[in-house]
Amino acid sequence: MELYKRIIEIVDANLIHCLIPIILILILLELIFKNRFETKKVLNLIRWTIIIYTIVTFTFYLIGMAMNPNEYAFINRATGPYAWAYWIMFLGALILPLTLYIRKLASKFWYVLLVAFGMKSGMYFERFVIIVTSFHRDYGTEYWNNGLMESASYGIGIFFLQGLVIVMLTLGIFEIIKRKKLGTTKYKING
Repeated sequence: MELYKRIIEIVDANLIHCLIPIILILILLELIFKNRFETKKVLNLIRWTIIIYTIVTFTFYLIGMAMNPNEYAFINRATGPYAWAYWIMFLGALILPLTLYIRKLASKFWYVLLVAFGMKSGMYFERFVIIVTSFHRDYGTEYWNNGLMESASYGIGIFFLQGLVIVMLTLGIFEIIKRKKLGTTKYKING
């Protein structure tokens, strides 16, 4: 179970947290280079990555709740004073990604962007709360607040850099596949 949890953490850090920059870069490429690159195929790959990730993590969550219910405080969170926020985050992480089975919705960049944001809205809200509360600390030094902002902007920059690298790699792979298909088609026509 620990290995499984570690694998999910690695996928989270290196792919899922970068989904918003990946989709934003794809939108930008589609706007600038109208139908030049295989952006729709990359979006479809992202769609299936989101669906598979959602199913795997929800299965892990259910198994964890069944094996160790004390570690997963579902009842307390789902009925406590912030139940509305918990249910929004829970449904955003479970139901919203499964709507990508609908092909018409999944082919729209902005909808997939909304799903990517909904999946990790809890993480974004948690980081927002940490940053805002750290600004209002009375015992922190001024340097500490500057260091926090540099750290936060560094983290966002790393996510965008990872997203850029992932987009370049996947678009490169799809372009190579497209060229190989075109090359074999030309050879059959000419040969």
